[in-house]
Amino acid sequence: MTTALPELADGVFYYESLGGGRFRSTIHAQGAWNPHEQHMAPASGILADALVRHEPRDDVRMARISYEILGLIPGGEFHITTSTLRPGKTIELIQAELSAGGRVAIRASAWRMITSDTSAVAAVEDESMPAPDECKPWDGASVWPGGYIRSLEMRIAEGHRPGSGRVWIRTSHPLTDKADSTDLARLMGLVDTANGIAARVPPGENSYIFPNVDLQIHMYRPPSGEWLGLDNKVSFGADGIGLTSTVLHDIDGPFGRAEQILTLRKS
Repeated sequence: MTTALPELADGVFYYESLGGGRFRSTIHAQGAWNPHEQHMAPASGILADALVRHEPRDDVRMARISYEILGLIPGGEFHITTSTLRPGKTIELIQAELSAGGRVAIRASAWRMITSDTSAVAAVEDESMPAPDECKPWDGASVWPGGYIRSLEMRIAEGHRPGSGRVWIRTSHPLTDKADSTDLARLMGLVDTANGIAARVPPGENSYIFPNVDLQIHMYRPPSGEWLGLDNKVSFGADGIGLTSTVLHDIDGPFGRAEQILTLRKS
């Protein structure tokens, strides 16, 4: 039986804001594995946006966001709720849940940590990747289907191969029709793309599927700008489990890391 396609919003943005924590996705948020689902990337962004807006404080910033994907993310209308799991003066844990079709599809939690001046000892071991203008245009839609992938501009660095690659991505589409999201939320809405930029095997029939069931993001500095750089490596185990590991960059250099655990199955 074919799953009916959802009723989508219309516009050159990922989500229409309906008020009261309710949203409706557009075709630009469409997933790659199924046409009736949302891609995890923009869904991650709208959850990050909700976390940014939850009881904001000037003396803390988000240092880690952990997303648990609890099932298929339906396209169309959904609801986001936020809460504080662990309040505190110097660290606090907050949560956002995306619910659709009567169930929670994604649960995100974020550690917000107090900031202070540590510039005297600041140092980064992650290597920078070539800038976007040093990379070649790449059509990700030639590899992956879905409206989300078609919404991206992508640049690929030299040395790209199955299992390892460096790609810059950006989008001209705002997260919502209000176009008032922070750089952090918008860039978090691109990170999940990492699982598809250097696939070890071609996606599709008579191959393998390898969706991630989580997304863990750690940031040692706050990102900014419109470009997200993904320095990416993909490992497949021998028992149906894989891992995508990525160093995250903005135009100023590396700012953190992302990990995605994969369920690997023959298609």
